[in-house]
Amino acid sequence: MSGLIKSSIARKVVMALSGLFLVIFLVLHVTINLASVFSPDFFNEASHFMGYNPIVQFLMQPILVAGVIVHFVMGFVLEIQNKNARGMAYVKYKGSENASWVSRNMIYSGLVILAFLFLHFYDFWIHEMAYKYVEVKPEDPTRYYAETVEKFEPFWRTILYVIAFVLLSLHLWHGFASSLQSMGVNNKYTEGFKKFAKIFAVVVPLAFVFIAIYHHLNPITH
Repeated sequence: MSGLIKSSIARKVVMALSGLFLVIFLVLHVTINLASVFSPDFFNEASHFMGYNPIVQFLMQPILVAGVIVHFVMGFVLEIQNKNARGMAYVKYKGSENASWVSRNMIYSGLVILAFLFLHFYDFWIHEMAYKYVEVKPEDPTRYYAETVEKFEPFWRTILYVIAFVLLSLHLWHGFASSLQSMGVNNKYTEGFKKFAKIFAVVVPLAFVFIAIYHHLNPITH
């Protein structure tokens, strides 16, 4: 068992599973966030539920954080492993002849996305923790929409979000389909899965970009 865990195949499987788990989270996240554009009241209700439900807060949230950590740690491990393998196997490695630009730069797009996650946690998660557990303010189910729109008022923050989502799209373009391959998905539905992965890699980040730009262009007037 320890040999399996240390093997390259096992690492790729863990990487794929954690990535697919984060894809599921993205679907939930973009669905709720789109509500902030089309139905602020529903967005407030859903955000309040996510913010105060104990199962979400004390079970799902730690699992999500663990998934993010596992995915990025495995990414770094596999990148180092691949570089070491190339160094021994090739006198001159020509990456462009063996893989696409996106696949060769997954580690860099991942690092930018990780930096974006820190900004996202600072904007929303830390604020939420401070509101509930440091300032100990009373529950206000109507506050989430205004707080979200306010975050996108600065032009620089909106641009950072857009850049991060473009890189997320590139990351998903290769990573989603690659995760299916790592999981051994190879049957009559394989090509369909790959097409779905490509569509997902464009549509979901584009939806996030739309949300950020929409709120920047439609601030709340006081």
